[in-house]
Amino acid sequence: MADETIKNDEVNRRQFFMKLGLGSLSIAAAGTAAFSYQYLEPNVLFEPSPVVNAGKPDRYPLDSVTLDVNSGIYIVHSQEGYFSLSAVCTHLGCLTAWKPELNMIACPCHGSKFEQSGKKIEGPAPKPLPWKRIWLNDDGDLLVDRSTDVQAQARDSFVRV
Repeated sequence: MADETIKNDEVNRRQFFMKLGLGSLSIAAAGTAAFSYQYLEPNVLFEPSPVVNAGKPDRYPLDSVTLDVNSGIYIVHSQEGYFSLSAVCTHLGCLTAWKPELNMIACPCHGSKFEQSGKKIEGPAPKPLPWKRIWLNDDGDLLVDRSTDVQAQARDSFVRV
């Protein structure tokens, strides 16, 4: 009788540790699956289109430089036509500002100055402001592609209306 009690205790102990081990493994597997699930879907950041609709050309008077703060571009209406410049300084990426009283674009961060054409006048900026691709769509609106640089003052860099 005493031997049977010991055997039942051993079996119960063995079953207890077996169930404890299986339970621990199950919890570990469930935790791993729960934390791994977040990596199954791509972590994509959706960015707005690099193409900006700048509106009708008649919004921009002749010899004007207009900053679109939301898109970080200038629309310039010169004698040659319309062209677009990046408004982001080539030094450290600050947003520049058009100074009509000085007839220049100035960076408030470190003092770089640029002509209306984007050419660097002075300051720490290593390069001129890049020109951006500009064209007219079928509705007659000016469109600017912020992701595409074009050669400054090239014939196809202007939109003539």
